[in-house]
Amino acid sequence: MSKLYKSSHVVSVEELKRLEWLNKYASKQEVEEEPVAPAADEETISLRDQILTDAESFAKQRIEESSEQIEEMFKQANDQIDGWWLERRLQDEELMEQIRRDGFQQGHEEGRQNAEQEVRAQWETMLTEARSILDSAYQTKEQIIQESEPFLVELSAAIAEKIINRQLTVSPEWSLDLIRKSLERRREQGVIILCISPNQLTFVQAAREELSLVIDSQAELQIVPDVSVKDFGCVIRSSFGSIDARIDTQLSEIKRELIQLTLQAEERGQDDEN
Repeated sequence: MSKLYKSSHVVSVEELKRLEWLNKYASKQEVEEEPVAPAADEETISLRDQILTDAESFAKQRIEESSEQIEEMFKQANDQIDGWWLERRLQDEELMEQIRRDGFQQGHEEGRQNAEQEVRAQWETMLTEARSILDSAYQTKEQIIQESEPFLVELSAAIAEKIINRQLTVSPEWSLDLIRKSLERRREQGVIILCISPNQLTFVQAAREELSLVIDSQAELQIVPDVSVKDFGCVIRSSFGSIDARIDTQLSEIKRELIQLTLQAEERGQDDEN
């Protein structure tokens, strides 16, 4: 915005007209008086010179003031241009900073979203792998159980056999109960042969009368040693066939039945999966 500078010396319109008239008059008088060359009035000449001097001083002053005013206007214009450029640079810097912040914020948000998606994908992959491992573990467990069931049956039968033999050793009357129950299954007449372990022959012979009470009165009981019979148990033979009451034979039969049940359960499980 420009400023208007006012001079401290102000010339009125009247004075300007008077100066203009005096200049014209002085010029005309010089032309007219040249041929005659009269003597000039000293007072008039002095007044004219004073007026001219004042006019020249006024003109110089106005020129100087105008120059100063123009310089000030140029200075103000330059200051305004510099201020405008400075403000524009500041605005540009603020704009670039805002763009940088927006870009950083946008990049940060995009990075966060990408990181969340990546973590979520990794988590889902880990869950899928965990489920697969768990399913495989269940299948492995079932497979181990199925494969170990025959072994467990064998182990259980061996343990049972040892327990039974130990108990029969401690309480031999249990073997007589086993023989008695086996003889009760024979209700025929004729010869009934009771085959026992050679180690038990004396013990069983001592209980002949007791054992004879459980068979038919018309039947004849014969007690003979048999090396195929182990320490306890017996084999009963007659004309109608034989009964194998040996402990190891009975345990083998129990073991066979258990294995058969295991195989049947495994087949049913496979059918359910299919």
